[in-house]
Amino acid sequence: MISKPRTEQRIRRIREVLEKRQNDLTLVINNIHDPHNVSAILRSCDAFGVPGIHLLYTCNVFPALGKKSSASAKKWVERIKHPSVAELMSHLTNRGFTPVRTGFSQTAIPVHKWDFTKPTAVILGNEHSGVEADLQAEVGHEIYIPMQGMVQSLNVSVAAAIILYEAYRQRNEAGLYSRPSLSPEERLDYFEKWIDR
Repeated sequence: MISKPRTEQRIRRIREVLEKRQNDLTLVINNIHDPHNVSAILRSCDAFGVPGIHLLYTCNVFPALGKKSSASAKKWVERIKHPSVAELMSHLTNRGFTPVRTGFSQTAIPVHKWDFTKPTAVILGNEHSGVEADLQAEVGHEIYIPMQGMVQSLNVSVAAAIILYEAYRQRNEAGLYSRPSLSPEERLDYFEKWIDR
């Protein structure tokens, strides 16, 4: 891999982006199989300052991501794999995240009613079957995107972008993008990883 030149402009851009990263906002991708959907989700994560996502693949294999389809977003968003529902939930709760899944049950609330200024892990399910049953059983909170048309579901990558924009809107209004979420040590660690990518 050819290293990028360490220009002042590049150094400044990386530092600016890291200042906006939201360490207490994340997504969980649960058995999403289409590489274009995963790539689009990664682009949205980068765009709205999500530093990393969590992968739970119990019945599908994580798809191979092409450089073109991901628009290189996979370089800027960490991916953490989990072997089981139990390990994922332990990891999230130990780090203070409240998990919320997408869905349409009677107890689901509109996405704009969820408080995204609090540490949140949004769980996105498979394109056809949604969030797997074992994971649903562990996550009591559920959100949906209100729609006014005949079709009552969106492509999962579109849904991810809308949810992350709502999270951005709330966090931006609360001033969370104006103060660093990553610690100085974390920012330095990311900087060293990114500078030659």
